Amino acid sequence: MGSPCDKKTQTNMKNEATLEFVRLHREDDVRRLAFAVDKHPDVDMPWALDQIMGWQTARRKLPSWAACEGVVYPPHLNMEQCSSEATARYKADLAARLVGVRPGGNSRLVDLTGGFGVDFSLMARNFTEATYVERNEALFPIARHNFTLLGLSHAEVVCGDGTQYLQSMPVADNRLSPSTSTLIYLDPARRDNHGRKVFGMEECTPDVVSLADALLQRADVVLVKLSPMLDWHEAVRKLRHVVEVHIVSVANECKELLLVLSLEERPLRVFCANDEQRFCYLVSDAPHADMPCSSPSASYLLVPNSSVMKAGCFRELEATFGVPQISADAHLFLSENPLPEFPGRQFHILQVTSMNKRELRAAFQGVSQANIAVRHFPLTADALRHRLKLKDGGNLYVFATTVGKEHRLFLTEKCDAC
Repeated sequence: MGSPCDKKTQTNMKNEATLEFVRLHREDDVRRLAFAVDKHPDVDMPWALDQIMGWQTARRKLPSWAACEGVVYPPHLNMEQCSSEATARYKADLAARLVGVRPGGNSRLVDLTGGFGVDFSLMARNFTEATYVERNEALFPIARHNFTLLGLSHAEVVCGDGTQYLQSMPVADNRLSPSTSTLIYLDPARRDNHGRKVFGMEECTPDVVSLADALLQRADVVLVKLSPMLDWHEAVRKLRHVVEVHIVSVANECKELLLVLSLEERPLRVFCANDEQRFCYLVSDAPHADMPCSSPSASYLLVPNSSVMKAGCFRELEATFGVPQISADAHLFLSENPLPEFPGRQFHILQVTSMNKRELRAAFQGVSQANIAVRHFPLTADALRHRLKLKDGGNLYVFATTVGKEHRLFLTEKCDAC
């Protein structure tokens, strides 16, 4: 007798009219298509519209999946919540490094919160064994169907509760055996049973705080994905045995907070990633004082990316690159030269001025448009734009901040060659 999940699989078989409708209209406006339901009586319209919306989302978030003919997509909410291909590839590379390649050894991935399976599908390629666990009976058959299309023939697909599956895994007496490595991955659900968002780790499902010991009894490494809204310092305090923190951004938007747990004794390291930019540091090596700001004639203004801002590692940037902050609260840095490895944006300084009206007129003569950002400054960006009589946008950037007790404006242009 098949499980409820097996029965769900049969419902995914659609007639040719429905499949053809999806192929013909997947680039069309879904809202317009919804009004054409009476014209296509043989089409399972709700399912077809889910597929069209899913493919359109995948084209943006998961281009390799969108390019694979026959992939089935879940309802719209699940698609918006799933990882992007960029963040999934980051986790795949991370998982491969964490487990390592051991001659003659086996490696096993266990994803206890499978979901749509984007993270699993990319991580699994680096493991000799891979197990996907999903309790949602609607998502399970979709994932099993897609894994076959994506060439994951070695994937074991389990319909069940992740916590129960964890308890069924044998406790590993020799977790660091040279012949095998196990990585458990979790992306706890950040919605309660009523669909409302939750934010604390203990409120998510499953609760990784209470499961931490059980996880490390059954795996060499545990990788946990959390909301980027969480304070990573607090997360590390609540979860024991955290050895790595990864703050992952895409296009300068913070997307994920990843924690790596292991019983191996090593100092805590923080990794900040934004597209191709990388910056990492040991928490134990953090400098205890800010570098004095002694670059009044600096030619470049440096703005850390969102991952670095989330990490709060400003003194580490000072020590690594030898650049001072304008002030402790602005988180803007000055340099006499461009720094290609700096994790953030770089701007060539054209003018530096106070808020004195005469200085402002001289500095902004001929300037009618600029992008404005304020850091530790008494005016909002809109208020400052109104004061300067500038339109929004263009190729110039104004950074307004406070140095000591004086307000300063930096008129800059982006350094594309940096």
